[in-house]
Amino acid sequence: MTAALHVRGVLLPDEDERDLWVVDGRLTFEPVAGADTVAAGGWIVPGLVDAHCHIGLGPGGPVHAPDELHAHARADTAAGALLVRDAGSPADTHFLDGEPDVPRILRCGRHIARPKRYSPHTAVEIDTHELAATVTAEAARGGGGWVKLIGDWIDRAEGDLTPLWPADALRSAVAAAHAAGARVAVHTFSEEALPDLIDARFDSIEHGTGLTEDLVARLAASGAALVPTLVNLGNFPGIAEAARAKFPVYAARMTRLPGTAPARVRAAYEAGAPRPPWPPGRGPPAAGSATPGSRRAPRPTSSSTPAIPGPTSACSARPSASCCGDGSWREHHRREAESGGGGLVRC
Repeated sequence: MTAALHVRGVLLPDEDERDLWVVDGRLTFEPVAGADTVAAGGWIVPGLVDAHCHIGLGPGGPVHAPDELHAHARADTAAGALLVRDAGSPADTHFLDGEPDVPRILRCGRHIARPKRYSPHTAVEIDTHELAATVTAEAARGGGGWVKLIGDWIDRAEGDLTPLWPADALRSAVAAAHAAGARVAVHTFSEEALPDLIDARFDSIEHGTGLTEDLVARLAASGAALVPTLVNLGNFPGIAEAARAKFPVYAARMTRLPGTAPARVRAAYEAGAPRPPWPPGRGPPAAGSATPGSRRAPRPTSSSTPAIPGPTSACSARPSASCCGDGSWREHHRREAESGGGGLVRC
């Protein structure tokens, strides 16, 4: 047990002046004798949760140098995030767990994709029949309680986004992740991929820009959390323009999606679709539970409440090299599109 801490100040968002104690990383309103008072005035704000970042992906591709990985993580800390979910990275960042100046990291491990259906040197590339076994292996290897699939990506033969996996393979993958005690996230931009992803009972839908009005209720009923990364939409017009000469259908889609996504995200929220943050423990939510996510985080009670989870910053705190909103990403995707890579945001 670590030494208890005591703070007093105006607790947001309720604006009540309160005393709080921190015991083993958890907040409580119950007084703790002998606690060290570290603040006796000011505002008390929960740490932000960056629900979608990529520590180890830079504008030029994967990053493995320890000092660069440390800088990625510190950028989140500087923005006020104390808990981050790394939504896919080829880098091993476990060495950061003991560093005092970085957030707590929940890891999804490496992205899982079909051959040549994601950015080079980033994902574990497999055939469909290997998906369930690969999900099980990644859940064991990563140790972060999550795995990450690519649900759609540009198909260069079609010249547009298409789903990567058939419906039965998706269902088997989710079942394999849950059997391994992990949750499973999936990247998707397109409208076509979402029905099968929702029906497969993924724990989180990343981006979800193709959400349509008729899918909102299905998403809410599925229990999947929507992580919209709306800051990323600002990149879409430039990506579309870079791809227009080689992939005009794809470019037209990427131009259209920013105009429809915000309203659909609002509709999903109003329909009760869960949103992050999730409890930091491993494993899928129990059947019938209110997690992952909730419409509003509960107030602390007299029993201990986690100190870290708070307002969610889904890749929107302060854009860094590991975040979808960074200007350097736009340059990377412009180069990728012009070289025939499709220019899709690597997230």
